[in-house]
Amino acid sequence: MLDIADELHRWVEQGRDFAVATVVAVGGSAPRLPGAALAVDADGTAIGSVSGGCVEGAVYELCRQALEDGEPVLERFGYSDEDAFAVGLTCGGVIDILVTPVRAGDPVRAVVAAALEAAAGGRATALARIVSGPRELLGRALVVRPEDPRGHGGSGARPELDRTVAAEAGAFLDAGRTGTLEIGEQGSRCGAPLTVLVESSVPPPRMIVFGAIDFASALVRIGKFLGYRVTVCDARPVFATEARFPEADEIIVEWPHRYLERTEVDARTVLCVLTHDAKFDVPLLRLALRLPVAYVGAMGSRRTHLDRNERLREVGVTELELARLRSPIGLDLGARTPEETALSIAAEIVAARRGGSGVSLTGAHTPIHHDATSVPARRIGSVA
Repeated sequence: MLDIADELHRWVEQGRDFAVATVVAVGGSAPRLPGAALAVDADGTAIGSVSGGCVEGAVYELCRQALEDGEPVLERFGYSDEDAFAVGLTCGGVIDILVTPVRAGDPVRAVVAAALEAAAGGRATALARIVSGPRELLGRALVVRPEDPRGHGGSGARPELDRTVAAEAGAFLDAGRTGTLEIGEQGSRCGAPLTVLVESSVPPPRMIVFGAIDFASALVRIGKFLGYRVTVCDARPVFATEARFPEADEIIVEWPHRYLERTEVDARTVLCVLTHDAKFDVPLLRLALRLPVAYVGAMGSRRTHLDRNERLREVGVTELELARLRSPIGLDLGARTPEETALSIAAEIVAARRGGSGVSLTGAHTPIHHDATSVPARRIGSVA
């Protein structure tokens, strides 16, 4: 439900009762990923989506029923071969959906409200909910934040279970991951199994664009469209201006490698080097290729690429480090304009993030979706 945190936080502040349906697990070619949500308030207003339209009507009615009886429910939807008009996913997939009432006086409301407030405010938070197991535990929730790793909420009378769920939710939060895990009802492998959905909401990933050129302006726009927090960095103040990059979140006038030395990056950060000048590129890439970031790409012709690689070797960059460099940057789309080039770069970033090949789907025998969310629920004691 954290994917619609802004709207739901407003509903909480307004005192509205509502029920929220959240995708717990998917199989096959399901349209939405775990964590996608649809919410319905007491007046029948609906926000969000769990299936792109396939089963929205049936889920809407489940939410209305949950608001009436106050009972959470786990429902599975899939395609019906016998009746193509039956409620189901025409794409052939299967989705499990948890419907949770969030009403005044419900034990879960304070926990959900805390998670929604943090997520709506752009602060890292994880919300863990029990989606299958003993009836008295179904729908119980616990929220974990970096400053509160023990969590708030929980099962009510099973402290060991709460400690285990909080620790696991913290691990999901560290990875920025949403998914399910299975544990015993006592917080270990003992007892009846429980399935727990953990939703993580983390600040947007960073895209840092080095080089305030016309191609950078187009890349900033598409980076924002993809949900990145975009920074433009260039040592030349005449080019690095708000007038040229009105959609950038921040503009830094500084030597690129010096800025990269002092700024914060993580495993989701993408670095796009468009400076196309050895005096900027070499010290910048020497540092960038040694950082634990998701993507490092550099613009230039193939001749520029070969010359730059030799310069990088001369300053101590290893072959293993060079292998991380995406250069020439982008996928082969035949791009010419800044907008087309930005699209080719963005396509390569998405392919690297999702494990795609970058080839045309027409005639290919590869999966359409490559997300790790399709793997089975993780069990305590197993390797993630």
